[in-house]
Amino acid sequence: QVQLVESGGGLVQPGGSLRLSCAASGFAFSMYTMRWYRQTPGKERELVAAITGVTGRINYADSVKGRFTISRDNAKKTVYLQMNSLKFEDTAVYYCNAVNLGVPIQNYWGQGTQVTVSS
Repeated sequence: QVQLVESGGGLVQPGGSLRLSCAASGFAFSMYTMRWYRQTPGKERELVAAITGVTGRINYADSVKGRFTISRDNAKKTVYLQMNSLKFEDTAVYYCNAVNLGVPIQNYWGQGTQVTVSS
C-alpha cells in the first residue's frame, strides 16, 4: 500500500523556519521524483520544489529560491523541505508528491500539512 505521510507543519511567525518531512512507503522511493506543492483556498496547487530520484537534480519555484531547501534520504524513504525566512504568503497546505514518468505514469499524493505564517 502506497503511503506518503507529511509532518512538520504548524504556526510560525514571519521570518521563522519550519522543516516539513514526508515519509514514503509502498513503492520504490529512490526511483521517484519527489515534489512539494502548496495550495491556498481558491488557487491552483503550486509546485514549490522538486528533487529527482537518481541524479538528485533540484528545482525551485522562483518565489522560494534562496529560502527553501529540498532534500531526500533514500535510505529512510523520506523527503524534506526546510523553509527559512517564512513570509505571510507562504501560508498554505503543503503536499508531498511522488511521480515516476514511466509507462504508465505513477503519481502519488500525501494528505497535506498546514503551514501558517502569522504574527
